[in-house]
Amino acid sequence: MGLLNPDFQTLPELFSSVFNHYRGDDSKFPFARKINGLYQPIPYRAFEEDVLSFEAFLKHNGIGAKDRVAILSENRPGWYLADMAILNLGAINVPLYPSLPSNQIEYVLNNCGAKAVVVSNMLQLGKILSIWQNLPELAVIVVMNRLEEAVEDVLDLNEAKATGKKILEEAPWFLERTPVDPDDVATIIYTSGTTGLPKGVMLTHRNICENVKSCSSVIRLDDADCGLSFLPLSHAYERTGGYYLLFACGASIYLAESVETISLNMSEARPTIMFTVPRLFDRIKMGILKQNAAQSTFKQKIFHWALKTGKKYHLELHKKGEASKPLSLQHTLANQLVYSRIQKKFGGRLRYFVSGGAALPQKTGEFFQALDISILEGFGLTETSPVTHVNRPENIKYGTVGQAVKNVQVKIAQDGEILLKGPNIMKGYWNDEEATQEVIKDGWFYSGDIGEINQDGYLKITDRKKHIIVTSGGKNIAPMPIENLITDSPYVDQVIVIGEKRPFLIALIVPEFNRLREFAATEGIKASSNKELIENKNILLIYEKLIRTISRQLATHEKVRKFLLIDTPFSLENGQMTPTLKLKRKEIATKYSAEVDKVYKALNMVYNTE
Repeated sequence: MGLLNPDFQTLPELFSSVFNHYRGDDSKFPFARKINGLYQPIPYRAFEEDVLSFEAFLKHNGIGAKDRVAILSENRPGWYLADMAILNLGAINVPLYPSLPSNQIEYVLNNCGAKAVVVSNMLQLGKILSIWQNLPELAVIVVMNRLEEAVEDVLDLNEAKATGKKILEEAPWFLERTPVDPDDVATIIYTSGTTGLPKGVMLTHRNICENVKSCSSVIRLDDADCGLSFLPLSHAYERTGGYYLLFACGASIYLAESVETISLNMSEARPTIMFTVPRLFDRIKMGILKQNAAQSTFKQKIFHWALKTGKKYHLELHKKGEASKPLSLQHTLANQLVYSRIQKKFGGRLRYFVSGGAALPQKTGEFFQALDISILEGFGLTETSPVTHVNRPENIKYGTVGQAVKNVQVKIAQDGEILLKGPNIMKGYWNDEEATQEVIKDGWFYSGDIGEINQDGYLKITDRKKHIIVTSGGKNIAPMPIENLITDSPYVDQVIVIGEKRPFLIALIVPEFNRLREFAATEGIKASSNKELIENKNILLIYEKLIRTISRQLATHEKVRKFLLIDTPFSLENGQMTPTLKLKRKEIATKYSAEVDKVYKALNMVYNTE
């Protein structure tokens, strides 16, 4: 069925067309959340009433067209409700990651001049109250949770909706709207960035609506579909794909309770599609392999036979368009014995995962494909609303991010940078014309990513332009392919390769500590902490062998000469990851600069002696 209304030009048009389509039909629902251990649906009718009530409240409190309203919340029904109410008024939604500290929230709210903010709970409210005196524009604060104690000039969402409902009962005409123009700004999304202050990406209604339409022609959805949402709605990827696209097609959105409960929630919600990031696949893969290792020797052999059969089957399909009859029969048997049981853990209805936000290692994609689980890897940036490329379900090529979606033009600059053009390209950066002109030239958006396009039009990302390492010998090295080789090891969780203005490359490696402890237990290695574990000589040998093995696949100047094992994972909490789970290379390199300098000093002594 696809889009319920293929002609919408703005997000309010999209919302109203879907609500109108399901008016009087209580068998379908847009959202479901967990209450008392069970998923409970929220009917279209009830949700629309809440949206209108909250919209009336905001308007009554002076919020109108082009005003900025921030949402500081985890994924929950109130997020969608606030978003719809804000956009219906022609106001601008400014989403904030709930993990942000107060000082960063203060910068964003001041930079965009937010007049109102909707927060999820008392913790987030505390952040706002601590900086409110520094926010002269901020006039309205609403908390989604019930207020635990009265706070002056702050209302909870139920009170706000009740106020709005009363206004509409007394004056039904109150919400007569001025139509929103497709080129009006719908949202300002602040990119966390890996360096410098965040920039506010202005996306218009046209940007987002055209991107939803382009995605719907690749990923066919209808109201029999449902997704499981766990990526932050503050991220353009989840917002466009996991929210607007699903809503526009009548699909239901189930809210995951947390990252830790995804496996359980998948078995309960039984999603047909799920938007996610590569790190989830690493966790799932490790879980599958760990569970298999605990089985009998016979069952382990069946699993590895099924995995091998799956790889052969999909390779033949890719090369010849069909598999031989004997291989097809083996594949059917493997499905009965292995694939179907694994798929049942995902709810048994999953058609495909969509992967974005970071590079999906080719071997990871091929592993899941061999188990008959399809991953559609795509590509895009906040500035592109965000999707520009995605693999097609009928022709997936792992190691690439697929072909450009409809309406997006792409070309590769002389230095390898990917340039993009289309109706999905941002209006610019909020109050930063200079930064806008740096990335949009002659109508082309300069992505900052390096890539190449094959003869079938499939794009392969080789690295970020700003990540390219220039050694002291003048060699340009893309670290991502080297890092992918290292993370192929089951003993590696995270890695960055560094060597800017240095004579050699070294790797900072965060081990996969669960796997490492299992190895230590079998070898009788005792360690009371991660630090003690990574200092053990037998443990170090694992990584020395790994680095030697991958170095054979690399040019001389690309070889990793040394490594450092890190006892603490790079994370959002320690400031070494962005909210979109990208590694902050500069912060990591700075944090371990003393250790890195010591390694280079020792290496230089060795090579100078030689």
